[in-house]
Amino acid sequence: MTRILVVDDEPHIVSLVTRALRAEGFDTVDADDGQAALDRALVGDIDLMILDVGLPTMDGFDVLRNLRAAGETLPVIMLTARSSAHDAVDGLDAGASDYVPKPFSVAELMARVRSRLRERTGAITMVLTQGEVTLDILARRTTVAGREIDLSAREFALAEQFLRHPGAVLTREELLSRIWGLDFDPGSNVVDVYVRYLRTKLGADHIVTVRGEGYRWE
Repeated sequence: MTRILVVDDEPHIVSLVTRALRAEGFDTVDADDGQAALDRALVGDIDLMILDVGLPTMDGFDVLRNLRAAGETLPVIMLTARSSAHDAVDGLDAGASDYVPKPFSVAELMARVRSRLRERTGAITMVLTQGEVTLDILARRTTVAGREIDLSAREFALAEQFLRHPGAVLTREELLSRIWGLDFDPGSNVVDVYVRYLRTKLGADHIVTVRGEGYRWE
């Protein structure tokens, strides 16, 4: 799954952005200060970073300069409450891929995320295929035997989990955490409901119930 690092010291911004990203089917991690963000980005498993300028320890410009100096080329979208053209130029000169002023539209930010990832198609898996089912991750397009199928954001994210892990048993706990960002609630049947939706749309035989454990893509 495409993993995005969200860096901001305002918890409500982190919550807003991570919820939107997970609804689009992305995996997320977060950091609230510059040094932690730099350390996390250099681990090497991040596909894109959304980076606030005003951070404790090290500001976003310095995070980006250090990241580029270390040879890391992942796309970085900078967020800032500053509105001057000088700040935008500084960010782009430091190696930012894009620059979004606060307050921002979540829909616009998600569009910019998809656009920056699309430019990096050689580095991450864009199309998943298992049998007759194909998912185009960035275009958010699903086909079954060549016929396009309309999936909601949550359905698409669930389908992506199954196609990325064919033959593996995925527990309800794992799916709730990865897609809905929730701790396991034994009283919730949301995973079962969405599996039923997918079976209807993609074919009933693809997803097998493993009693007492979870679900598996055949």
